[in-house]
Amino acid sequence: MPVYLYWGDDEFSLAKAVDALRESILDPSWSTFNFDKILPDSANPVISGLNQAMTPPFGMGNRFVWLVNTSITQQCSGEVLQELERTLAVLPETTTLLLTTTNKPDGRLKSTKLLQRHATVKEFSRISPWKTDQLEQRVKQVAAEVGVRLTSPGVQLLAEAVGNDTQQLYNELEKLKLYAGNNSEALKLEAIATLVQSNTQNSLKLAQAIKAGNTDQALELIAALIDHNEPSLKIVATLVGQFRTWLWVKLMIDRRVKDEREIAIAAEIGNPKRIYFLRQEVQSLSVLQLQSTLPLLLELETQLKRGADEISTLQTHVIALCTLFQSPSRG
Repeated sequence: MPVYLYWGDDEFSLAKAVDALRESILDPSWSTFNFDKILPDSANPVISGLNQAMTPPFGMGNRFVWLVNTSITQQCSGEVLQELERTLAVLPETTTLLLTTTNKPDGRLKSTKLLQRHATVKEFSRISPWKTDQLEQRVKQVAAEVGVRLTSPGVQLLAEAVGNDTQQLYNELEKLKLYAGNNSEALKLEAIATLVQSNTQNSLKLAQAIKAGNTDQALELIAALIDHNEPSLKIVATLVGQFRTWLWVKLMIDRRVKDEREIAIAAEIGNPKRIYFLRQEVQSLSVLQLQSTLPLLLELETQLKRGADEISTLQTHVIALCTLFQSPSRG
């Protein structure tokens, strides 16, 4: 009775995992009869899904029941919990039950605890933009999967370019694979820089422009990012990650911490060699300036999530952020 719980906000990775699981379970000739996709807006979705899970498969292969974006790990009535307990105890070996949700399961709920005992739980969350070592590791994994050879600088450049956008990472690597053709050598850095769309890199340039107090350049970068259909919340996430990293490095410097490894651990930076360059980037800044960026970025994120006009809201907050670094108190 295989039971799976997939959760996380990396919808592309989660969808790929669902497709792979479904293909491993279903016989293609009988998939129409043995695949049940229960949407959250259907009547009593959990009860309906559990009832379908008890139905024997038709023909060859097994039955695959998918509860899409279920809320069972966020809230669960006594009736649903009772039915879940009863069904999981007698689920046929011929059924695979999959539950997916974008939200992190609430570990305090009895339904979550029950699933943790019976199910294989897998997380598909986006990597935080500032965790460069994890982003680079993801690039290596996907490049190996797609069949693209990259040098270490190439991995770093691609990680900076796509950030934590898994779908774009696959798209860019497929593009690079076509470019490489039958060439077995690792792709040159120049080719990657030419072919890969680098919205995240532009977001990092935006952070640099803000840090320099260069309002004109920052507004130009905002316009360019919007023109390239970069999601505003992704821009904000990149800015939060960059300013958070700068703040931690500056705090550690002010505390007279000299060990680069210790600073890297505090700032969640995988490669301690980056600390040398980060020291130079924050040398002329104050802790107060860097701290002041975070409330503004939080306010920006909140307004965007509430449906504020994207362009004007970004412009207003970027101007305010640049003003912080035009102060004579720098240093």
